[in-house]
Amino acid sequence: MTTASAKPAPSPRAMLRQRTARLARWLHIYLSMVSFAIIFFFALTGLTLNHQEWFERAQKTTLARGSMPLDLLQKPETPQLVEHFRSANHVRGALSDVRTESDEITVSFKGPGYSADATIERASGHYQLVETRSGFWAVMNDLHKGRDTGTAWKWLIDVSAVLLTLVSVTGLMLIFFLYKKRTVGLSVAAVGLLLSAFLYMLFVP
Repeated sequence: MTTASAKPAPSPRAMLRQRTARLARWLHIYLSMVSFAIIFFFALTGLTLNHQEWFERAQKTTLARGSMPLDLLQKPETPQLVEHFRSANHVRGALSDVRTESDEITVSFKGPGYSADATIERASGHYQLVETRSGFWAVMNDLHKGRDTGTAWKWLIDVSAVLLTLVSVTGLMLIFFLYKKRTVGLSVAAVGLLLSAFLYMLFVP
């Protein structure tokens, strides 16, 4: 009666390779799922950002006039001016600039796809407010660029960049464990890299 010979235990190097492959696969799958919405958003807005002329007609500019109490203008304080415009004219966006001169005060607000600029006459309290709304896709494009979006959104962009980098790196790592497809996969990656460099050198001024 013969017994089957036991399989030799894998070497430490082979075990390390197996664990690395499993970890890379796990990270790639779940990081891809976590960042799916982010990848989709930045891919789509990358296209719309490259063709902003498609959406220029969506921009709308409105002019409003009003007045504010003169006591606010004797010793103008920025929070009070901002609160007046937010309550009276429903201005949104973050305060970007305040300039106080002897005869007038200018207040500016900025947000994704949005701007509002007010000029106040200090002697009378009368003001005019110019608001520009650039439409849904302009908002998306500004979010893509992190323009006038505030600190929290800028952090989200940084986190997104890290996630996309990890997805790319783990995807590249996995090709090294696919022996039959490794050469072809790396060749395709090299072609993509060289093609990008070629297009840059040939067509970018």
